[in-house]
Amino acid sequence: MPARRVTAAVALAALASLLAVGVARADGPAISTPGTPTVVANEPHRLTLSWAPSAWVEPGAEQPINYEVQVPLGPNTYRFLGSTTDTTITLTDLAPGTTYRIAVAARALGGYSDTSLTTTVRTASGRATVSYLNLDWSPTNNQIQHLLKVTNTGTAPLDLSTVRVRYHLRFEGGNTSLVPNCDWAALGCQRIRQTVQFFVPPGGPAGLSTPAPPNPQPGTAVPGWVELTFTDGTLAPGQSTGPIQLRHHRHSWSDIDERDDPSWLAATGQWTENGRITLDVDGVREFGDTNT
Repeated sequence: MPARRVTAAVALAALASLLAVGVARADGPAISTPGTPTVVANEPHRLTLSWAPSAWVEPGAEQPINYEVQVPLGPNTYRFLGSTTDTTITLTDLAPGTTYRIAVAARALGGYSDTSLTTTVRTASGRATVSYLNLDWSPTNNQIQHLLKVTNTGTAPLDLSTVRVRYHLRFEGGNTSLVPNCDWAALGCQRIRQTVQFFVPPGGPAGLSTPAPPNPQPGTAVPGWVELTFTDGTLAPGQSTGPIQLRHHRHSWSDIDERDDPSWLAATGQWTENGRITLDVDGVREFGDTNT
């Protein structure tokens, strides 16, 4: 009997200890916050980060810790970039010449950490970048007006016929009508082609804009872009296309709200490298990311 009583007492004590740990962990994360990520190497298409490790707040029964590398997009909303059990990671799916805010969080069986502070890093430039100048100080009038400029940031000549630039927007109210115009270009508007692409929500076909595009349900916001390509031309390293003045409007000339367009930036009167405009060369992303 004495032995049984001791065994019961030990069992009760162990249970109380587990409950106490559970209460302690319920008050906060069970794993300490990892260090702020630092940049170890920054090359086009390759970014290596490292950070100080996390540790279990309460000793005993620890499980291996996994680190998730993320881009915070909003409250409790993240874009997942990669994971590792190490405190160093090399990411290969980021766009060159683009600014990212990157954080790290620790996860394990039975525990998690707060998300680390973010590191803001501009990835090394790829073969080309896009500069942007918003000409429209009213983002809710009946036209979209801006200048774009493509610059060869690589070390070899850039064949413009391999370049694809996309200005990303949202067609509010389900109205996918949009007429793209090139008002003026240093290299000549006749060498520029523009196409409007939109993506109707499930239940309707996606397609190119036409004189009478198939519109989705009224009131539905439809994502899409204006795609710009070139018929010919070559840029030497460091050379740009010069300004390309673009203007888009609906067939009905009704108002357009640009403020929710991913590529829109408020007018400042200054050129900027707008990382929310994407540029591909031979189908490879060389600049811009709409999920930053």
